[in-house]
Amino acid sequence: MANRVITIGRQCGSGGHTIGKLLAQRLGLPFYDKKLVEMVAAKTKLSPEFIRSHGEYFHGGSIGHIIGYGTRFNSGVLKTGSALTDQLHQAQCEIILEAAEKGPCVVVGRCADYVLAGKVPTLDVFIHSEMPYKIDRSVEEHSLERERAASILTRRDKARAHHYRFYTDQKWGDAKNYDLCLDSGTLGVEGCVAIIAGAYERMRQGT
Repeated sequence: MANRVITIGRQCGSGGHTIGKLLAQRLGLPFYDKKLVEMVAAKTKLSPEFIRSHGEYFHGGSIGHIIGYGTRFNSGVLKTGSALTDQLHQAQCEIILEAAEKGPCVVVGRCADYVLAGKVPTLDVFIHSEMPYKIDRSVEEHSLERERAASILTRRDKARAHHYRFYTDQKWGDAKNYDLCLDSGTLGVEGCVAIIAGAYERMRQGT
């Protein structure tokens, strides 16, 4: 069995980024999460701030022109006349596919499971956890105010779910769309890493 790209979808606050990073280090694979922001910015000339705020979050409506981002396009990479969010999504898809075609890697978010489906072998993972665990992580690691953390995390997850459905016509976090769905609050970050790594090795070896 050919080596696989590992895609990780995750709820906000569940530790998906950390799990992906540790997993990539354990397996010796390239890791694409925040690095994708830099790559998309270089490809599209969109600001990193815009990419971070719209690359996985559906805001609704057409935003063909965003005042304040100073967006300019060259080399024909992005076509004028279509919503920037659609152009951003297309650029992300192209970069994810290019990265995957180079070899096994770990890609976090950005509809990567759907983008790569039928193109390269994948191990698709979704990380979730209960709200108390996500609040504790977010307060500790991202300095969110505890009183506001639940509403912020819920709002972000709704935006991610809408973004995923809009571009894939599938339900974000639905178990049937993934090979593994893991509760990081129950299993712990290291536990999730170990399970995914074990599944990856078994699939790679065809066992």
